[in-house]
Amino acid sequence: MGQVKSRHFLQLVLLSALWGASFLFIRIASPVLGPNVMAALRIGLATLTLIGIMRMAGESWPWRHWRELFGLGTLTVAVPFLLYSWAALHLPAGYSSLLNTMAVPFSVLAAAWMKEDTLSLRKWLGCLCGFAGVALIVQLGPVEPTPALLLAALGCVIASACYGVSTTWMKRATTRMSPLSIAAGIHAAALVLLLPGAAWSLPEARFTPGAVASVAVMGVVTSGLAYWLNLRVLAQVSPVAAMSSAFMIPLFGVAWGHMFLGEALGPGMLWGGALVLVATGLVTGFNPLRWLTALRPDKAR
Repeated sequence: MGQVKSRHFLQLVLLSALWGASFLFIRIASPVLGPNVMAALRIGLATLTLIGIMRMAGESWPWRHWRELFGLGTLTVAVPFLLYSWAALHLPAGYSSLLNTMAVPFSVLAAAWMKEDTLSLRKWLGCLCGFAGVALIVQLGPVEPTPALLLAALGCVIASACYGVSTTWMKRATTRMSPLSIAAGIHAAALVLLLPGAAWSLPEARFTPGAVASVAVMGVVTSGLAYWLNLRVLAQVSPVAAMSSAFMIPLFGVAWGHMFLGEALGPGMLWGGALVLVATGLVTGFNPLRWLTALRPDKAR
């Protein structure tokens, strides 16, 4: 338990590519469908996907943990999905993916508060680097820092904080429930929370082919299947190792946004992104070179 093997690393890279692409799809769908409708559709499709997998696997719903699932669903699905959907009205996909990395320092701060970790000088320095990087991204990026953009960036930081503070809680949940039942439960809970807002905004939504296709990919793949895979990895490795996928998400998010949406790459965005990545390394002690050299193929059993 806890050792990162080759298959874990490859799964984390796959998760990074999928979640990096989700910012591209959000940027396409949210302005057309509206944040409320898009988030609810994404969560609804993810819930249906996971329910189907549960039925095939013969797993039952963890009803006695419904309070915990609603709490986790609020922090890890409902609030972040809605905030990122709203931020996509004003922020390029690359911005959002870079700001998502702030989940790492928030996770370390939450782990220290929950007595799961201690805060050292290096970690405090990492948190400062992270916030400085966010400031550079917002102030010196290729997009004018209007009040709307600043609010959207703040929304992304709050969404990242939700991911970060729930990491340790989610790890503990895997000791009481299966990864599949957790993934299905938190998405079902989030759907209940977001349905009223989606129903209110539905008349204003425009269901274009591109928006529908983007939501379908996000719901089935980057939410349903990816969350299940992430929880499976989290159950087998430490929370810090599982968070390492956040280091790679901006690489994919910025690349997809630049390749498919023509988003500009300003110097502030590049330097700010570099600071955020340095921050994640400082707060977690993650050394990619040392980690890669320690990887080895799984031994035959």
